[in-house]
Amino acid sequence: MIMKIKHKWEKLELNKKFTFIIINFLMIPFLAFSLLLFHMMENNTISEKLYNMENSMKEDYDQIVKNVNSINMATQFILSDQSLIDYLKIVKSNEQLSIEETIDFYKLNVSFLERMVNNNPYLYQLRVYVDSETMQEMMPILYRKKRMERLKWSKDDILEGWKFDYEDTLFDSFVIGQDNKVMSLVTPIYDYSSGLIGIIEVAMSMNTMFPSLYEETSNEWNYFVDNKNNIYWGGNKDTELLDYINQVGEHVNQAKKVNLSDTYYTKINGKPMVVGYLHVKEISGTLVSIQSAEDEIEKIYFLRNVTILIMFLVLFLLIAIINAVVKKLLKQLYLILGHMREVGKGDLSIVIDVKGQDEMGELGHQFNRMLYKIRRLMEENIQRELIAKNSEIKALQNQINAHFIYNVLESIKMMAEINEEYEISDSVTILGKLLRYSMKWNSKTVTVREEIEYIKNYLVLINLRFDYEIYLSTKISDLVLEQHIPKMSLQPIVENAINHGVEQLAKDTTIYIKGFANKQDCIIEITDAGKGMTKEEVNNLYRKLEGEIEVSGGSGNGIGLKNVHDRIKMSFGQGYGIEIFSKVGCYTKIQVRIPLTVKGED
Repeated sequence: MIMKIKHKWEKLELNKKFTFIIINFLMIPFLAFSLLLFHMMENNTISEKLYNMENSMKEDYDQIVKNVNSINMATQFILSDQSLIDYLKIVKSNEQLSIEETIDFYKLNVSFLERMVNNNPYLYQLRVYVDSETMQEMMPILYRKKRMERLKWSKDDILEGWKFDYEDTLFDSFVIGQDNKVMSLVTPIYDYSSGLIGIIEVAMSMNTMFPSLYEETSNEWNYFVDNKNNIYWGGNKDTELLDYINQVGEHVNQAKKVNLSDTYYTKINGKPMVVGYLHVKEISGTLVSIQSAEDEIEKIYFLRNVTILIMFLVLFLLIAIINAVVKKLLKQLYLILGHMREVGKGDLSIVIDVKGQDEMGELGHQFNRMLYKIRRLMEENIQRELIAKNSEIKALQNQINAHFIYNVLESIKMMAEINEEYEISDSVTILGKLLRYSMKWNSKTVTVREEIEYIKNYLVLINLRFDYEIYLSTKISDLVLEQHIPKMSLQPIVENAINHGVEQLAKDTTIYIKGFANKQDCIIEITDAGKGMTKEEVNNLYRKLEGEIEVSGGSGNGIGLKNVHDRIKMSFGQGYGIEIFSKVGCYTKIQVRIPLTVKGED
């Protein structure tokens, strides 16, 4: 007999074993406290409903604020885009732009705005309407005002402000997303001299702004009331909702007058309901949620009236819950295994939702870290390819403009020589050399000798600006001069030394460049006798070089040194780059380490 029981126990599924053990430990205390629990259950259920509704509405409010900020930021970006404003002013004045100017505007402005919309998952569309019959429309951003008149909100007395729940009927041939209503913020663009030059429409899907309105639930109803008392709801359009709106409408209208937000328990048509309303000042409206508590309350009443069956029902309920929990614990393991199979098929976007801190949670965490490292390595590889492609594009653009610039400089030089302005002629000659060097991208690297020659010419022109003289002292071995280095790697360091170390002293000084071979590497040191830096400033600069502190365009933030550091590392590997040595009031030395690629005798 014992052997049969043992055999049956061993054949049981793991979740059933856990359920059986846990139930035996819970049964006695459960029976003892069950009567007290049922007595308090009704109040607890109502309190929980109210608490959950407050949290749910807070989450809805946070999402709405996030969406509103996204719309406002997009609108402000348009209003601050001076290139776009200038273009709208030109259109307003009926000036004609050449095809090349129109194409350049599209590439530089419209395409950027289109990418901004595509990269923002919250925005539905961003459009600018212009009162012009001759302007070339640039979809999907720039349109004539006549097309705007096909939208429902264009008939409003006041165009400016929030527009809700309308269809995108911008084009005659079809309606975009008939089942997907949209809302938008409409903002006019004014110019001091030209008046109204355009209208901005930043649109978002209604179900993105108000996700709770479109959730299909049988016991919950949500709707939104704007400042004109227009009511909007999503998928649950039934007569029951209309009846509930009439019942709670007066209460909500009174609360709107003082911008109140609250949740309360009431009975509507004899049914227990939890009602919540939240004033959303950002869009001048009120979000209302109605949830039925009928199922929970009736269940409690039923259990209260049948106390004898309660204990058995609770017991069976506990068995079901514990069994489900155990299954869920095991399900985490199978979920991780399933994700691993998906990764094996090539899907690297998988992210495991790690729940808990046990062994299975640790397994999921380590798996996510592995995938993150793989994705990061892939992104770094893509970034390298992107930088190379941008260099090719830049080279192509420079080739287009180079001959024109050289011819203009040659003409200026001849004019200076005719007028016997030889100093101007020499300066123009040096400027031409600088331009040829910077515009010529036949290869990704140049020799150190070529880079030093460029720096010499650069300093000649720099000295024209100042009342004092900046001298250049070089001590570089022939072997180092023949080494290859990414183009424009040393000049930004010299420029940085002048701008942040030498220029503030405003007196004659010298920049020293020293180059020597060190085993398998080459060391190039650029030293200025400028104001120097503190240890804290040097540490912050190192953190910017390593990407720990974000840098952007602008003077004095280390972006020039970071670009040099990143290009050297991408060209030669992680062991190479720049190092910084400085002392306040004495000097700053930037040391560039590159591999010894050209062999020879030093």
